[in-house]
Amino acid sequence: MARNPATVQFRLPSDVDVVAGDVLDRDSLDRALAGVDVAYYLVHSLAAGSAFEEQDRRGAENFAQSARAAGVRRIIYLGGLGEPSAALSSHLRSRQDTGDALRSAGVPVLEFRASVVIGSGSLSFELIRSLVERLPIMICPRWVSTRTQPIGIDDVIAYLVAAADADLVERVFEIGGGEVTSFGGIMREYARQRGLRRYLISVPLLTPRLSSLWLGLVTPIYARVGKPLVEGMRNPTIVRDTSALAQFAIKPMGLSEMIRRALRREDREAAETLWTDAVSSSGSRQPWGGTRYGSRLVEVRTRATDKTVAQAFEPIRRIGGQSGWYYANFIWRPRGLFDLWVGGPGMRRGRRHPERPDVGGHIDWWRVEAFEPDHLLRLRAEMRLPGRAWLQFEVEPDGAGSIIRQTAIFDPLGLAGLIYWYALYPIHRLIFTGMLRNIATAPAGASVSR
Repeated sequence: MARNPATVQFRLPSDVDVVAGDVLDRDSLDRALAGVDVAYYLVHSLAAGSAFEEQDRRGAENFAQSARAAGVRRIIYLGGLGEPSAALSSHLRSRQDTGDALRSAGVPVLEFRASVVIGSGSLSFELIRSLVERLPIMICPRWVSTRTQPIGIDDVIAYLVAAADADLVERVFEIGGGEVTSFGGIMREYARQRGLRRYLISVPLLTPRLSSLWLGLVTPIYARVGKPLVEGMRNPTIVRDTSALAQFAIKPMGLSEMIRRALRREDREAAETLWTDAVSSSGSRQPWGGTRYGSRLVEVRTRATDKTVAQAFEPIRRIGGQSGWYYANFIWRPRGLFDLWVGGPGMRRGRRHPERPDVGGHIDWWRVEAFEPDHLLRLRAEMRLPGRAWLQFEVEPDGAGSIIRQTAIFDPLGLAGLIYWYALYPIHRLIFTGMLRNIATAPAGASVSR
């Protein structure tokens, strides 16, 4: 279920049905839940600012009432850990109040309560990831020493799937990973696996308000989301009731393994899931160039042409090698020599076939990651860089002509990566703008080496 099905339908297999629905619109829920036997509730409203608790409660109540009317036999909900008797933050309290609201209409609810979920795209994990990647020295508030029991996304999904057929009517389970650590411990393990040397200095004077504003500057999480999230980090979130381990045949992994899997998935998914986000409005524009999506920096350019899709894509499929890069080859060549000098592949590899990019093959210092004839070419950089980089071209029909979209993405590694991006941004902007212009105007069968 999505408020706008078009934004998710194309990402899913063709046999998955997507329905329109909004938890704040009761009528839409009645239509969306018709014929549903088991419903998963994975919604929160942190981006709503100070109104998030009210929206969380109202959305859950609407969902519960519609589920009862539709004859849903079970709701499975993923909430948050935290000792209810403690002075919980507004975020953690809302997570548990949401579970109560889902139970209000009488539909059985199987609720899982988890701490930080370690996985690509997880809000808390992206916060930690961004801090470690960007700051060699971190002035940290007290919450970095709070005890927590993170859980890997694979284990969370295993619990959620198993709950659909569990021989239970209604229950609350606490779930966590294989070890108890702290937010500082998660940061240190992430840094270790990324080969980064990081220093954490604890300063008790940083309030949640100041912490959230600081996070809004150095991470991809807006302050209005960061404040309740940071407030929740002051509460210990560890499993005290271990009955989930007895009820489900799941052995949660430890911290090292869950971070290792998250990083491996990042390598595979970064260029699969980020492209749609890059052309949406979910990023934050950076003052020195580019748009930030998570920890990555993105530049998207489009150019209209009166060429057909096939004509517009012709110079794209011939890019590199003898055809050159359509603009400022006098800059590309010395950059290639420098790359050779520092141990990279340089520009000497050329390309295997002058007309057809082969997935997995090379084009100069790029690797072909995806190719769809007359539509898409995605390249992953293999030159020596303080981070990871992709360059993608897409061609779409536009009336009698077509639209060419060029997307450049850089995932910086630490402070050196950020310095690299911003120092070379004017040059990259010049090169990529000229490249796109010349691709759009290139005559059939011609290369442009200016």
